[in-house]
Amino acid sequence: MVKVGSLFTQVLSLISRKQFDLAVRQHGAERGAKGFSCWSQFVAMMFCQMAGANSLREICGGLATAMGKLVHLGLKAAPARATLSYANEHRSYRVFEAMFYHLLEQAQSQAALKRRKFRFKNPLVSLDSSTIDLCLTMFDWAKFRRAKGAVKLHLQLDHQGYLPSWALVTDGKTADVKVAQMLRFSPGTIVAMDRGYVDYELFGRWCDEGVFFVTRAKSNMAYRVVTRRSVPEHGPVLMDEEIELTGVKANEACPCRLRRIVVWDEENQREIVLLTNHLEFAAGTIGRIYKDRWQIELFFKAIKQTLKIKTFVGTSENAVQIQIWTALICMLVLKLLQLRSSFGWSISNLAAMVRMNLLTYRELWRWLNDPFDTPMAETVFEQLTLF
Repeated sequence: MVKVGSLFTQVLSLISRKQFDLAVRQHGAERGAKGFSCWSQFVAMMFCQMAGANSLREICGGLATAMGKLVHLGLKAAPARATLSYANEHRSYRVFEAMFYHLLEQAQSQAALKRRKFRFKNPLVSLDSSTIDLCLTMFDWAKFRRAKGAVKLHLQLDHQGYLPSWALVTDGKTADVKVAQMLRFSPGTIVAMDRGYVDYELFGRWCDEGVFFVTRAKSNMAYRVVTRRSVPEHGPVLMDEEIELTGVKANEACPCRLRRIVVWDEENQREIVLLTNHLEFAAGTIGRIYKDRWQIELFFKAIKQTLKIKTFVGTSENAVQIQIWTALICMLVLKLLQLRSSFGWSISNLAAMVRMNLLTYRELWRWLNDPFDTPMAETVFEQLTLF
């Protein structure tokens, strides 16, 4: 019989310990540490996410009840609540951020083996953000409104595998456009985003750099129709126009020719007006690209419903950053397991089943492909003792 560790042990084996130790040294995270290592902290916070722990007490208590299995996780003992709390407050979250990008490379390699949804070969990404509400009394550093605190998670989703390929955590007041201006894309990349990212100066720069965008047009956009293109009679595309912006500032910022496409949203029974600088794709393809942007909304829904980023086990800014980056790492792990499995998991079902079997001894990849297969138990024959 093949001996295997718990599912949790096998999941953690996806994280390179060598790369983790390198990140710890680069950021000096264990400087002055006595006994409680960064790896132990990482395991505890991964347990928080994957087991659904709501507090430091549940994290430390849950690990303490599995004392016989901790050695396989690289832990000598379950941490004390005060020890874990101090580490989350004082050790840099940059270690967790570095491990997210290292694991991303593995996930992208796996996603590259899957069939693409669209025929075109241009990289397709979506941009969006999600606000995470915080109690201003406890998180006094996260001022958002007069009586409300918040942080904002900005995300770039790669549609090849629907993987989060870039993330940034800011205060709740940071505008989406300001974050988008920080990003650089390779020529040919298509960026899908909602109306909150409309900025003609940004669009002008992307036109110069060969980057394409697909977004919703603002209702007060001033423009002049240059050419009207023909559209299919019975399709969802109602109008396809090549336009030029006529607003003085808008035209100076973005003098290039754009397309205004009106499509019919059958599900919500409304018209959607799209704006793009891609002049070659069919209007129906542009509409499908924008529709696929909904995947980033589903990603935010999944991470909030299946992992712990709405309630926090620490109140400092560093502790919040650590918990969010750990949640993103867990999402990459779940996506990696989903991509490698032949079962057809949804992220929510996979997260729930991993949570229920986290400390059971099953061969991970066999379990992923056939989760309801009963493993062969090792039979032990013992002589009955009669009284």
